[in-house]
Amino acid sequence: MIESMRWFGAKDPVSLQSIRQAGATDIVSALLDIPFDQPWPLEAVIKHRDEISAAGLKWSVVESIPIHESIKHKGADADHYIDVWIKSLNSVATAGIKTVCYNFMPIIDWTRTNLEFSLANGATALRFDATAFAAFDLFILRRPSGEKDYTAKRIAAAKKYFDDLDQNQTKQLTDSIIAGLPGNVTGSYNLESFIDAISIYQEISNEELLNNLIDFQKRVVPIAEELGVTLAIHPDDPPRPLLGMPRAVSKRGDFQKMFSEVPSINNGLTWCLGSLSAGDSEDTFNIGEDHPDRIHFAHLRAVSKDPDDPECFQEAEHLGGDVSLVRAIDIILSEEKKRHGNGNQSKIIIRPDHGHRLADDLGKDTNPGYGFYGRMKGLAELRGVAAALAYRDKYK
Repeated sequence: MIESMRWFGAKDPVSLQSIRQAGATDIVSALLDIPFDQPWPLEAVIKHRDEISAAGLKWSVVESIPIHESIKHKGADADHYIDVWIKSLNSVATAGIKTVCYNFMPIIDWTRTNLEFSLANGATALRFDATAFAAFDLFILRRPSGEKDYTAKRIAAAKKYFDDLDQNQTKQLTDSIIAGLPGNVTGSYNLESFIDAISIYQEISNEELLNNLIDFQKRVVPIAEELGVTLAIHPDDPPRPLLGMPRAVSKRGDFQKMFSEVPSINNGLTWCLGSLSAGDSEDTFNIGEDHPDRIHFAHLRAVSKDPDDPECFQEAEHLGGDVSLVRAIDIILSEEKKRHGNGNQSKIIIRPDHGHRLADDLGKDTNPGYGFYGRMKGLAELRGVAAALAYRDKYK
């Protein structure tokens, strides 16, 4: 495995020096200051790459080249924005970065209702509370016909939750959902613009969105092949429809259809255990075991679902969630061994994802989920698992 960490550029509170000291050798990054509707200039990509190289690290994964909303819902200018995306892909490939992670989630990226959920040990974690989310949807956003997406029990609980919120708590919940994510990887909305944005997707089904994704891949994957770039789709997070908007890659069958329709090995997977395990825990491993040769990148983290309400979950310790990262790393190492036996010396790039905020990061300005100490702790744990499994394989 190749150990990496995500870095959000010069404004990231976590320095490249700190990442190197944590033992990572590679960086996952993107050009976050380029508007979504413009291609990445080659000179900007090279400048960013060279800054990382000067710190003794290697920029190995782009996460992400944003996909314009017109591509997702097949707007009139979708073809134009695919051309823009391809130009960025060319710049990345020319600069020598050969793995691109991307997602196809409409409007918002990963979604949480609390970015500072307090844990018993004093640390904080990211959390998704289904009742809080319903309260936002039904009583803050007031999405038309939103009630049809919830049970009567959830609606009643959401109404009580909303009635107990004060003004600051209402703003905090709203900001957690729609005010943009780390490094401005999604746009920032107010309520009025947000409801306008999501309205486009209200009549698009999961199947239609998946077909739009496949059409996008049919355009870009052949070009990625020519450039020697592997594309790695990130699963939906959480893997179920939100706010009446569809999901494209949430279930085992979604990946099977996608890889069947676009079979090139360059059309691959970002195996995000945390995203997938917020849905069907066993499906998380089925997807990885179905397509191990397509795992070009892995986000290693875990979530813990509430026993009495499994639609609610929080980020767990890296080795302490509902799915076993030991099993995941075993699958990754086995796939690497198989590749090496076939003459393919490539290794799978992994990164610790969404660490807890703890130690000296408490009270500091850090990107939600991307403080230093929680991820450093997670990386050390993952490294230990890999070492133990390698020892087992050598001496068993």
